[in-house]
Amino acid sequence: MDKFTDSFRHQGLRKKLVKLLREKGIKDEKVLAAIESFPRHIFFDEAFLEHAYQDKAFPIGEGQTISQPYTVAVQTSLLNIKKGDKVLEIGTGSGYQACILYLMGAKVYSIEYNKNLFNKTRMLINSLNYDIKLFYGDGSKGLPGFAPYDKIVVTAATPGTPSVLLEQLNVNGILVAPVGNEHVQAMKQYIKQADGSYSEKDFGQYKFVPLLGAHGWRN
Repeated sequence: MDKFTDSFRHQGLRKKLVKLLREKGIKDEKVLAAIESFPRHIFFDEAFLEHAYQDKAFPIGEGQTISQPYTVAVQTSLLNIKKGDKVLEIGTGSGYQACILYLMGAKVYSIEYNKNLFNKTRMLINSLNYDIKLFYGDGSKGLPGFAPYDKIVVTAATPGTPSVLLEQLNVNGILVAPVGNEHVQAMKQYIKQADGSYSEKDFGQYKFVPLLGAHGWRN
């Protein structure tokens, strides 16, 4: 059995995970449906299958982690994804978040700073035949060549208001990012107003790996 096999056991574990996410307060049924349908275990070596559907982060190499499903669900819910939304993800990582967005009907653009991780994830995404546009580069600068975006999600700790990324949003667009120091961040949701200003709300504290690059913590 290869890791792309989606067995009844895998599906049962995902149902349990979704039940747990509901109990933790995730209410967006579209997010929950995407998480329940996607075989997260493909990102794990067979020896670590038991970890695939636990609600926790897990190392994926290069000093990075695949995000905790609850965190992915929170960020995705805050984006208020609608089918056809053009979404930029800063920090492809394993590719899990990008796959969830894609399954919700978004047009996904995702950029990764680490070349080894980018190459590994690109091979995996290609094997799924998902039409996700992947880029290697400095995500802290965004992807201005394809802007504007309806939604932007940052999956690494941002040192301050990500103004460079906010400039790449459509009016009424939403940006979700963990903003703070390298030890703890506030999950922030920014919404771009017609006059170019932004509303801002906090949604609890989290701990992400640092955003790297010109507008991140370090190069």
